[in-house]
Amino acid sequence: MKNTQDKNATVKYVDINWKPDKSLKIPLYSQIVSYFSEKIEKGDWITGQYIPPQRKLAQMFEVNRSTVWEAMQELSALGLTEGNYGKGTMIVNDTWEMLISNSSLNWHSYIDKGSFYANLDHVQKINQLEYQKDIIRLGTGEISSELIPAKELSSLMSKIPAKDLALSYPHPLGLLELREALCSYLEKEKGIITDPSCIMITSGALQALQLISVCIVPPHSSAYIESPSYIKSLNVFQSAGTVLEGIPMDSAGIMPWIISKNLEIGKTILYTIPTLQNPTGKIMTAERRDEVLRYCRANRIPIIEDDVLGDLWYDERPPKPIKAHDSKGSVIYVGSCSKTLSPGLRVGWIVGPESVIQRIADIKMQMDYGTSTLSQQAFTHCLNSGLYEKHLIKLRKELKKRRDFTLDILNEYYSDLAVWDKPEGSYYVWLKLKGNISTKKIFETALKENLLINPGEMYDFAENRCIRISYAYETMDKLKDGLIRLADIIKSM
Repeated sequence: MKNTQDKNATVKYVDINWKPDKSLKIPLYSQIVSYFSEKIEKGDWITGQYIPPQRKLAQMFEVNRSTVWEAMQELSALGLTEGNYGKGTMIVNDTWEMLISNSSLNWHSYIDKGSFYANLDHVQKINQLEYQKDIIRLGTGEISSELIPAKELSSLMSKIPAKDLALSYPHPLGLLELREALCSYLEKEKGIITDPSCIMITSGALQALQLISVCIVPPHSSAYIESPSYIKSLNVFQSAGTVLEGIPMDSAGIMPWIISKNLEIGKTILYTIPTLQNPTGKIMTAERRDEVLRYCRANRIPIIEDDVLGDLWYDERPPKPIKAHDSKGSVIYVGSCSKTLSPGLRVGWIVGPESVIQRIADIKMQMDYGTSTLSQQAFTHCLNSGLYEKHLIKLRKELKKRRDFTLDILNEYYSDLAVWDKPEGSYYVWLKLKGNISTKKIFETALKENLLINPGEMYDFAENRCIRISYAYETMDKLKDGLIRLADIIKSM
């Protein structure tokens, strides 16, 4: 069973993937008590977590509710749990630790004091439920397995002689062959002229952002971001002691002049997604990109440019990245093949001044001693063989087809419920609901129908009435079924 959430307050329920064995002579309630006791004693379940309601447990265990009640009474008598009216039964193993001589370590005190923040509750729940059987993922940020060129990748790798396979630790910056291939790709496709010594390979764009946050952003800094923004759904910057500040967008993109002029030099950065902004899909104009660069240079603000979706344009190539016009080394550029080729390869990259790259590489080596060499080699061959370019052409056509399919459904079933812009690329539609309705309630209600959505408040600084819909993951049939059922839920609310 996955985490669920009380409708009035956040409740951390334990995960249960177990049932009592009815073939044993041991009473069913005793089996439940033993299982719960063991999980608490080992520290798997900790103080403050909740056990699901008795009715739910009876359904899960396929037993009478009286059996569950008897087990709960025994657990309470042992000092393991106590009832909390309106929320259920809470674990209180502090008492248990005093009752047994070889008590379990109280991990709760350590977990709460860790420096890395937990994900938002919605994000944690989504991350867990995405792998649940029979659920329709209407917000997933990845392409379907049928859009990944698995056969071509396998064929490509099979042609590499065993003696040429990269099986040792890589260079701190990553395989030289990949960094050289990226130099050619970035110059041809992005207009970014750089050197292999100014590129570092990471385990996806997320690791790139984490490394940036801990390596070059001082604690107690301010990171200005678009509102809404993908980075708001994460805690990589906040965990490093950075405060996120939202900046609104107009039709041209983020409005940098709204940034406070009382800036502390050395403690302010700008994080932006100018091309196919996540979650809104906006594309910043060329003029606004120049304006952002000029403003940040004048105020000595480093720019973190996230371009992981930049290759997924459909009809018209977007303006060049801000980094392409950076002659002063004030932009750190982040890219990845996770959104375009395969999320499982876990290959991303950072482009920046050599001094910055060297600093980040030193920290990365302390973390994992380098990104998988096999993944790096696979992507190198994709770039050098032309497979990546051919794949992108095919992928754009397929995603455009899916976009049009999705827009037809929205036009038919959502015209009275929401407004949206036609995406020019990527795989998201940013739905803005018309009614005064809580996306939290939609999220919870949709879960009961095995529909998983990404509510807009994950990406913003305040509750909003938006939903990020993805058309890249599910099959056409499931996508249509899920969207029609979601429309019915919204109408009913």
